[in-house]
Amino acid sequence: MKVLHVDINHPLIIEQFSELGFENHEDYTSTKEEIAKRVSHYDGIIIRSRFSIDADFLDKAKNLKFIGRLGAGLENIDTQFAKSLGVFLAAAPEGNRNAVGEHALGMLLSLFNKLNKADHEVRSGKWDREGNRGLELEGKVVGIIGYGNMGKAFAKKLKGFDVEEVICYDIKGGVEDEHARQVGIMEFQDRVDVISLHVPQTEDTIGMFRTEFIEKFKKSFWIINTARGKCIDTQDLVAALKSGKILGAGLDVLEYEKASFEHMFTDDQLPDAFEYLIKADNVILSPHVAGWTVESKIKLAQTVVDKIKNKFC
Repeated sequence: MKVLHVDINHPLIIEQFSELGFENHEDYTSTKEEIAKRVSHYDGIIIRSRFSIDADFLDKAKNLKFIGRLGAGLENIDTQFAKSLGVFLAAAPEGNRNAVGEHALGMLLSLFNKLNKADHEVRSGKWDREGNRGLELEGKVVGIIGYGNMGKAFAKKLKGFDVEEVICYDIKGGVEDEHARQVGIMEFQDRVDVISLHVPQTEDTIGMFRTEFIEKFKKSFWIINTARGKCIDTQDLVAALKSGKILGAGLDVLEYEKASFEHMFTDDQLPDAFEYLIKADNVILSPHVAGWTVESKIKLAQTVVDKIKNKFC
């Protein structure tokens, strides 16, 4: 089979495809429109996030048998249309779930112990011990929204911190395991001290975290988002940070990201809400790298190879 690689990934994916007898073609610079003109020559395509694969693109891919995406989600692919054409979809949430779990925990610990704030102050000659008194995870209720690969990995990392309980909320039933108890939304909103988002980007999750939802929580809480930026309404998040309803936020993803996640600061003027986040001491930001480790680069590639090998070889 002929396979087109449109994003640079770990070389093992090309090496192992070659060992399977696949013919690999690499094109990391042509536009989507240029690639669409010749995509019919290929049996498979390997992507990350450089462009979306929509119905028009798939219509031109007459011989396409599989799409491999080296990432957790498939939101940049018209999955319904692809499946109607019999195209096999191979994402790799198993490949970076450990990295996401560690990153979410790191953000939470940094927020609780004011590590970023303290670091900046000490570097500038300020020695404020009382102003940097931290909190402990022990005794807190941690709530996870979306209990799939990423949510489960984060819950597993919390073992050993003596939290009161880890609870999860998911639209699917029966997802709980030894690391978290599944609850209804009312119990979730009544009890949590910390929320970590691990949902995919769908019509139901875009903008789910807005004022109406935030105000239903009984206690003020901390929030970590390593999922998708558009799940949180940033203006409403800022309003809740200002009011104290949200005590702090760790954001690896932002509402303002482009589809490729690569070119964030392309507008001349940043939104006011984002300007607030940049300056807030109780906010930690990272550039969509929760699942972006040296190890996960290998695991993502291997996961996609294994899935395609099991399907076609």
